[in-house]
Amino acid sequence: AHVFIDECHATGFFGATGRGTIEHCDVHGRVAIINSTLGKALGGATGGYTTGYQEVVDILRQRSRPYLFSNTVAPSVVGASLKVFEMLQDGNAGLVDKVRANTHVFRNRLTEAGFELRGDYDHPIAPVMLGDARLAAEFAQEMLSRDIYVVGFSYPVVPMGLARIRTQMSAAHTMEDIDRATDAFIEVGKKTRGYINIYHP
Repeated sequence: AHVFIDECHATGFFGATGRGTIEHCDVHGRVAIINSTLGKALGGATGGYTTGYQEVVDILRQRSRPYLFSNTVAPSVVGASLKVFEMLQDGNAGLVDKVRANTHVFRNRLTEAGFELRGDYDHPIAPVMLGDARLAAEFAQEMLSRDIYVVGFSYPVVPMGLARIRTQMSAAHTMEDIDRATDAFIEVGKKTRGYINIYHP
């Protein structure tokens, strides 16, 4: 059997130097096929890639319907993505370190306030668990009224009863941005305390 991983939520920002789950879990040489996106951390807005053994790549080029029936990625997206890969290979992990530091501050502050966050402590996609779908939608709207844009996810996007607010940290966020966002979460959490015990003083 061969191991295949989808790195769309890891490429460019997860792991010590942004090389993804393989680096984070120290499983170099144990993954045969990697699929990821050129969006998110790589700076592109479209496109993706699959890498693996030459035989796998050859088969995908001949049989993969998305590959055969889609348009090519724009040259500007390819150029930007290649530049980011080059930066990661050159050991330019400063942005990766900044994302990780921002992630830790955000996760620590909300956890201390009584929120449940899921996912790996180092991962910048930090789901704030609320459980109830209606609450997630209302919570997101309350956050927007405070000029903080977050998205409520509920069934069928996530399993029933596991509604959440999806947040994502960036190297572009300042400490002031993170403080403002966490303050808003705490304020909205206190406001909703009457019908769900999210916030524990």
